[in-house]
Parts: sequence; structure tokens; C-alpha cells
Amino acid sequence: MDTPTWSFLPPRKVAYLKFLREQGNTAKAGEIAAHFSVDPSTVTKTVHELAAAGLVDHQRYGRVTLTEEGIAHADFLIWRHRILGLVLSHHGLEGDEACEEAERFECYVSHQAVRKMCSSLGHPRRGICGAIHHEGWCGVERENDVA
Repeated sequence: MDTPTWSFLPPRKVAYLKFLREQGNTAKAGEIAAHFSVDPSTVTKTVHELAAAGLVDHQRYGRVTLTEEGIAHADFLIWRHRILGLVLSHHGLEGDEACEEAERFECYVSHQAVRKMCSSLGHPRRGICGAIHHEGWCGVERENDVA
């Protein structure tokens, strides 16, 4: 699988997509602003950019909802984050610290590199940040195939 072109989204967009996925694929713009402690206008601007990319649907004063493509993107981003956090935890960083550090650089790590890390870890099912669902991102096609 080639590196998805959207795997190099800026950190703010990555954070919004992961947040929406973890909120059941939808949230109000005000909820996003409160969660990230940012001005609602910042959320509106980023949401418009995500909508233009086909990753979310948003109606003025309505909810922001991941599209089918947005869900796939968010699932990839969460997989990448959890693998990177797990790698960092194997090198001396504790849970929250590893998770926070992964967030600092995850946007710059290629799909290919994370795929290799996942393989070297034996395609784990659980990371420090939660369950790891492979969805074919690293060559594991079904969860039953995971060791």
C-alpha cells in the first residue's frame, strides 16, 4: 500500500479528525473549540478546509461529521499515532508522555515507516493509547490474523 497523500496533514487537522472519530464521528464546532482551547473562528476555518478536502460535512451552526473518506483517514491517523506511541513506550517514555511526544511528530512520519514499525512489533492489538485496529494499513487484513 502506498503512502496515502493525506497522511501528511498538518497537526491541527490531524487532531480534529482523530477527535471527531473518537467522538463517534461527529461534534459541534463549539465542542471542538472547547476541547482544543481555541477560538471558534479557528475551528470554522479548519473545518471549511477539511470539508473542501471531502473529509467532513458541515452545515453552518450544525454538527461537523466525518465523511466515509474522513473516517478512513481518521482510522489511519489513529493507527499511526498508537503505533508511534507504543514504539516510544518501548524506549523509556511512560504512557501519557509517549502519547504526547507522538503527537509532536506523527504528522511527519510516513506510512511506510509506521508500517515497518508495526510489523517489527508483531502487529500489536493494544497500544498505550488504546486498541490498535490494523484495517490493512500494515498488511494485516483481518483482526483475526493479528498475533
